[in-house]
Amino acid sequence: MAVFLDTSAIFAFLDSDDDRHAAAVETWGRLALRSEQLVTHSYVIVESSALIQRRLGWEALRDFLETMVPLFAIVWIDESLQAAASAALLTSGKRGLSLADCASFEVMRRTGIRTFFAYDAHFAEMGFEAVED
Repeated sequence: MAVFLDTSAIFAFLDSDDDRHAAAVETWGRLALRSEQLVTHSYVIVESSALIQRRLGWEALRDFLETMVPLFAIVWIDESLQAAASAALLTSGKRGLSLADCASFEVMRRTGIRTFFAYDAHFAEMGFEAVED
């Protein structure tokens, strides 16, 4: 089974000061034991990289890019996905929703992924199912 991986879960896993760190480490471990495929997209990699660099520093960024990213199945956002995500964002009228979020939902729909590993309420609001904690 494939699980969609969001920036919020990546950052919680990496930042030991994050309130959700212990839960993220536990969930990540369970997913690894079950050999779940972690799927994400290129916008999540960019978003996560910026957040990690800014908050955790260069070494954490290097570890993320060299050690973690190669483990993910990455969907590259193309013109079609970009257009669909942009249209969804503009149609939503939700201030807290991001272009990366809308791209995530579109990737999940197109790939048939129903389960997510994230700490972002928008995924559940869109009808997707959280990986069990």
